[in-house]
Amino acid sequence: MGKLQLADVENEYKKFPDLKREDVQKIREWMEKQPHLPKISELEAILFLHSNYYKMEATKTAIEAYYTLRSTVSMFFTKRSAQEPGTKRAIDTLYGTILPKPTIENHVVVYGALKDFDTANFDIGEIFKLMIGVTDVQFLENGAADGYRIVIDMKGVTFGHVGKLSVAALKNFLVYLQDAMPIRLKGLHFASVPSFMDIVLGLLKPFMKKELMGMLYLHPTYEHMIPYFGKECLPSDCGGESESREELTEKCFGHIKELHDYFVEEEETRRIDESKRAASKNAGGGLSGIMGSFRKLDID
Repeated sequence: MGKLQLADVENEYKKFPDLKREDVQKIREWMEKQPHLPKISELEAILFLHSNYYKMEATKTAIEAYYTLRSTVSMFFTKRSAQEPGTKRAIDTLYGTILPKPTIENHVVVYGALKDFDTANFDIGEIFKLMIGVTDVQFLENGAADGYRIVIDMKGVTFGHVGKLSVAALKNFLVYLQDAMPIRLKGLHFASVPSFMDIVLGLLKPFMKKELMGMLYLHPTYEHMIPYFGKECLPSDCGGESESREELTEKCFGHIKELHDYFVEEEETRRIDESKRAASKNAGGGLSGIMGSFRKLDID
């Protein structure tokens, strides 16, 4: 089995001059005083601080959200190894990768598209689970980034796929994306949008904050994406000059398959211990209401 090649912490401080060691230490010290939270590394503290623009209270809220979601949303955060049947199905169904070159604005791109168009093999919860695992590995191995853009390529998606969308999975993912994922999100892009895209958006919009709505982009063609990404960034079969989706996916999922031990250990050690969560911790900053809503997310 392969191992994670963790990003160099010292390089993170060089990349981002506004990142202060004392702030990172304050976050780690704060977490030491939260008995319900797992211990985190210096790198993880950096990821949370950077994604929240070095704002201490926002960082703390995001950390609480991150670990609460991972402890309650079982559809995304249990049985994540590529040896699990659900993850295997998602790997067989999907093109998925972190594009090797950033956009013209130096944003990292997370790309996903259907490889298998058969609706019988489509499970959006399993797909989200797989791609969250891909992003986990990206953060830890490459460190923080100036920004992220998520591309959901709708090529091959039919009305039959829409009929199989789980509202719970959509809600869970959008809450995680907006409130917990340690990234500076710069865009949510839908490519190859179908004629029924308004129906898809109707399912998503109830769970999208105003800020995310402002980052929503709809691209009817791959050519329409080039001004946002640059040809160098996009896969060769999406009008770009990078490797093909097949080649990129093989590398990405091949690495995920090597990380069985990481995903098992992450599930065993990176969760909240609710028995140790002090009542007072839920009283400040409106966090109790947020936590309550998280606990209701993982529904059928």
